[in-house]
Amino acid sequence: MNDATAYVLLQDGERFDGIACGADGHAVGEVVFTTGMTGYQEAMTDPSFAGQLITFTTVHVGNYGVSQAAMESDRIHARAAIMRAATNRDDAPGADQGWLDWLREQGIPGITDLDTRALVRHIRDAGAMKGGVFPASIDEDEAQRLIAAEPSMDGRDLAREVTPASMVRLQPLGSGVAGSDGPTIAMIDTGVKSSIVRNLRERGATVELHPCTTGAQTLLDSDADAFFMANGPGDPAALGYVVETLRALVGKKPVYGICLGHQLLCRAIGLETYKLPFGHRGSNHPVKDLSTGRVEITSQNHGFAVLGPDGGQKVESDEPVRWETDFGAAELTHVNLYDRTVEGLTLRDVQGATVQYHPEAGPGPHDSLYLFDRFIKEIVAA
Repeated sequence: MNDATAYVLLQDGERFDGIACGADGHAVGEVVFTTGMTGYQEAMTDPSFAGQLITFTTVHVGNYGVSQAAMESDRIHARAAIMRAATNRDDAPGADQGWLDWLREQGIPGITDLDTRALVRHIRDAGAMKGGVFPASIDEDEAQRLIAAEPSMDGRDLAREVTPASMVRLQPLGSGVAGSDGPTIAMIDTGVKSSIVRNLRERGATVELHPCTTGAQTLLDSDADAFFMANGPGDPAALGYVVETLRALVGKKPVYGICLGHQLLCRAIGLETYKLPFGHRGSNHPVKDLSTGRVEITSQNHGFAVLGPDGGQKVESDEPVRWETDFGAAELTHVNLYDRTVEGLTLRDVQGATVQYHPEAGPGPHDSLYLFDRFIKEIVAA
């Protein structure tokens, strides 16, 4: 395009022109895409997007502004927003300010009027890869040098960048299914979303957010009734110290995992993870619950997955197949109907369970909110 003022450049040399918006400057990282039609603010503030540049597949982004209520953490974690048609509306109901004003205020570059369809199709074919958003004043040679200097997502520990500096204790927001004496849940915080914490607190739980470097003995010495692993950024294989902590917790009290927490708990019991070609990011992913036969539409944001019992990347059967783990049997409970990847399992010889997707759906469909009720009931009954 002749009037381009910015461009996206990928490490393989593919270039996509557009118009600069948001803050001045450039940003580099892993270029990914999300298919959600809403939730642009939640995506940008989700710690799971740390180190990444988000391509929004929905055409119009920013049409209902931004608000404090939609924050999933205390700040933006994504490094840039890539859009087809950005708008800066600040007069929508509930909006505190305009989308592009917010990006500029937070120092986050953006690009609009870009062919996001072509970019996403390229990523689907070639896989998620490093890249950047650059103003036209930066030539491609310099842009490629900046991209090359960015570490790969493979083997990268980003949890230390988003974890709290010290333990934070949050009181219940309601009695919920747990009654007046709700459980205390110790969460190893690798980048948890606010809506996950809120859903637990609304069901009567006291939630302790611990730095991801917290040792097992500290957690065992606490008054926690269960341990919880939630979402977060980076490669689960790079978090060996968290995996070792979990190995010391499994079997002592109930242990649950969501998203990155699912991957880490699986690694702790002896299973393996691998990097997906372009990940699962959006709020329209069908997942089958094998215990009920029900298909749920789920919200997801992850770039890694767990290998099946046969070591394959896909589970072709809808049967609850089992792994033999270091802690007894683990049984498949959920499978992704897009690509047949593992979406959840339960431990049969010790108390614990995981799901790969985001049952809190911030934003997204609420098909899976019942899982929080199930978690709390199992903890109380333990």
